Amino acid sequence: MTATVTALASAASSAHGAARRTHSLPTPAQLRERLPLSEAQAEAIEAHRQAIRDILAGTDHRLLVITGPCSLHDPDAAIEYAERLAELQSRVADRLLLVMRAYVEKPRTTIGWKGMLYDPQLDGTGDMAAGLALSRRTMLAISELGLPIATELLQPLAASYLDDLLSWGCIGARTSESQIHREMVSGLQLPVGFKNGTDGSMTVACDAMRSAQHPHQHFGMDMHGRPALVETLGNPDTHIVLRGGHSGPNYQAEAVAKVRAELDRLGMPAALVVDCSHANSGKDPLRQPEVLADVVAQRVAGDSSLRGVMLESHLFDGCQALSGDLRYGVSITDGCLGWTATEQALLAAAAELLPA
Repeated sequence: MTATVTALASAASSAHGAARRTHSLPTPAQLRERLPLSEAQAEAIEAHRQAIRDILAGTDHRLLVITGPCSLHDPDAAIEYAERLAELQSRVADRLLLVMRAYVEKPRTTIGWKGMLYDPQLDGTGDMAAGLALSRRTMLAISELGLPIATELLQPLAASYLDDLLSWGCIGARTSESQIHREMVSGLQLPVGFKNGTDGSMTVACDAMRSAQHPHQHFGMDMHGRPALVETLGNPDTHIVLRGGHSGPNYQAEAVAKVRAELDRLGMPAALVVDCSHANSGKDPLRQPEVLADVVAQRVAGDSSLRGVMLESHLFDGCQALSGDLRYGVSITDGCLGWTATEQALLAAAAELLPA
């Protein structure tokens, strides 16, 4: 019987061609050894994680600001943005904690460029070995500037290549419902936000938070690339990211009050981060300062549940198609707010907020 099955499988493969091909990649341990985190950087990252935990807990009264390109595609532009952000941090450190958005994976509804990690040459060749190295090298350079780093964790197998560099992580609206992502988050030693569903509902994100806060045993990969039973302790630093939904934005005071009431009903802490982009800005990146100003006004009026914001921001406004000669400092995925307007919006926010 076994021989017959094997023969049939071989015949099918010959008739139709192989359904897939595999290419070896370095293990997480190998890449970390090749591109190591210094002891000073590791200490700074743990300090940044604790600062974010304190903001989410309400013991640090600064506003958490996660800002940067929709996705990284040009390391030079990313480092220039990081240099500007680090300089701005020195001016607003008593009121804002700036975290560099360094997204190297992009979820796709159908098809499209999947991010630096998957296609670093931007030409469809899919050199993931080079993408993993370039992603880690770029994040190391950002870390050397003293900035905390944030990213969206999309492929669980990729997390171990980069998670030691992260101070904050995000699970997107389309993956918050995934059991695999909830299990992954339960084993991460950093704060992680779950976005509300694309329909605007909070149920999925609340369920995700509760799941990720508990211990799990799940199938995974060890640092040497071997299949492993992974046992996690649970992540106490999960929270909701409000990104709006099909019915419109959810950052206004009335919508925030409903979310806060639901969290209270479930016995969960009300620590909210508002994504100023996506449905909250009507997918118009230039409207993000309006959303930020509204969130800051709510905080000034006494709503302490609003602990942070996210901005899609690059050196220059807008976005461009991935074809021909690319303009420097312009996103190739979602449209972004340019640096000048970003800096003005953050300085205005800092001016409205009391020092921590």
